Amino acid sequence: MSYILGISAFYHDSSACLLINGKIRAAAQEERFTRIKNSASFPINAIKFCLSEENLTIDDIDAVVFYEKPFLKFERLLQTYYSFAPMGIASFLKAIPIWLDEKLFLKQKIKKGLQEIGPYDKKKLKLLFSDHHLSHAASAYYPSPFLDAAILTIDGVGEWTTASIFHAKEGIINVVKEMPFPHSVGLLYSAFTYFLGFTVNSGEYKVMGLSAFGNIDDKETKAFIEKIKQEMLSINEDGSIWLNQSYFHYATGLKMIREHKWKDLFGIERRKPESDISQHHCNFACAVQQVLEEIVLKMVKETKRLTNSENLCLAGGVALNCVCNTKIKQSGLFNQIYIQPAAGDCGGSVGAAMAVYHMYFCNNKIVIPENSNIYLGPKISEDDILKLNRKLKTEYTRYEDFNDLSVKIAELISEGNVVGWFQDNMEFGPRALGNRSILADPKNPNMQELINQKIKLREQFRPFAPAIIQEELQDFFEMKDPSPYMLYTSKIRSEFRVPLPENFHELLINQKLKVRTSIFPAITHVDYSSRIQTVSKKLNPKFWELLQNIKKHTGYPIVLNTSFNVRGEPIVCSAEDAYNCFMTTDMDILVIQNYVYFRDKQRTSLHKMNSKFKLD
Repeated sequence: MSYILGISAFYHDSSACLLINGKIRAAAQEERFTRIKNSASFPINAIKFCLSEENLTIDDIDAVVFYEKPFLKFERLLQTYYSFAPMGIASFLKAIPIWLDEKLFLKQKIKKGLQEIGPYDKKKLKLLFSDHHLSHAASAYYPSPFLDAAILTIDGVGEWTTASIFHAKEGIINVVKEMPFPHSVGLLYSAFTYFLGFTVNSGEYKVMGLSAFGNIDDKETKAFIEKIKQEMLSINEDGSIWLNQSYFHYATGLKMIREHKWKDLFGIERRKPESDISQHHCNFACAVQQVLEEIVLKMVKETKRLTNSENLCLAGGVALNCVCNTKIKQSGLFNQIYIQPAAGDCGGSVGAAMAVYHMYFCNNKIVIPENSNIYLGPKISEDDILKLNRKLKTEYTRYEDFNDLSVKIAELISEGNVVGWFQDNMEFGPRALGNRSILADPKNPNMQELINQKIKLREQFRPFAPAIIQEELQDFFEMKDPSPYMLYTSKIRSEFRVPLPENFHELLINQKLKVRTSIFPAITHVDYSSRIQTVSKKLNPKFWELLQNIKKHTGYPIVLNTSFNVRGEPIVCSAEDAYNCFMTTDMDILVIQNYVYFRDKQRTSLHKMNSKFKLD
């Protein structure tokens, strides 16, 4: 048996992955255990979980591999400060002590972290380091069904590289072309994320969602695009870009951008976080989304030219932009596309482990069928649920038969109830795909506002995704191929749309939100699109069965599916996480495996507990 432990840490989205004979046995993000969103800490809890799945210790592991090379990153840091000197002295004085104390001596830091998990033989430990973009590439290629594939990775920055083209054949990945720091598509998009008042490395998807409220034909949007392309960057035919660093401050500064220059260029100020969103902001988001798509499509064309492969694998944080992914698919440049579901840095632990297994230990490529398992996290046990019930004195109904449970929950969803749905193994990556989900009726015209405001506690413009039975996808959406990981968008079929008013583009964003776009208003965005999850019986039989029963009650095989968490918190991991989230929001029903909890009954139970506490 071959055991490899992959680790991603110390930047954002720390994670761990256990590979056994080339197959992913377990993987999880550290944030799910610490409850700190996008946690950068050493993934002690995630590693403990991975090892516990096979009852292993560190000494059982053949190799521990980190997802990037710290010395190359330190070299880039020093050379960048030297190139920009004397600018950036404040950032230099802040960053260098951290590097000297922690990151430069990363090998010792990793070994110390492993010691916290348990004692092990340091002499026996094989500690390896993978290149950042190779880790991304491997995370997409090896789980894909392809032996020959082009691979395109795009993110903020790895060691030196911000985007890479690879060509993989028979299990070996070779780099073909790279784009160097500081010129970065990912950092460009993150800079706009910052200017729009959202958090870098976690708010980029908000910019994508907000862009749909912009008007591409508006003079302001066109002016924004023109200024970006004339003053801020140059786009080459191969998709490589040159960023005018006079507008940015991420290379040597303590902020992403030089705000005064952006204000002078675009004529608007940076939006303060949590402040109102205007049409200017919508058009601004629309502009950068259009620029992103233009750049990435040129990169995809160059990838095709250099590799001449029929298959494409995508990874890196930019591969989570499902609107851009859809444009790539629609281009027809590649016959088949596989996108790593955990495309960001958390997927680096998977890629690092796979790169070592196949390229360091020289194992042949294992062809894994597409729709490979993404449910790789902890699974709740019956004992855990019973402990929760005793500890919190919950009131519940237990169903012996899952079909009876799914019939009842489908009925409750059709009646307008919002359900927290917690089943089996937790998903790995940023999406909740039917095991740690909040579910609701997509036909309810009030559901989007209700869930955003009273449950998710997030911005009102944020759209929700539909989960649909895979076999019935084309009956409702203009999409042919399955989308099991919510990585593509599709427009709803015309017969389900509601025509927009003639003055729609003149409306303010709050007015647009009140316009009904389809007969499924809770999952249809303002441009008639949805981020689709197709559900197959093979990949998630329980969720598929629930959707079948929903169809029996409502006539349509669709449910609103959003992640089981509130804004600012990670997706729930444990049964207690789920119960706490349920009790602090306006969800109506919680389902944990075969146990069902109704809000009104919990409130009664909670009142009794509080009364008893006061009497005591």
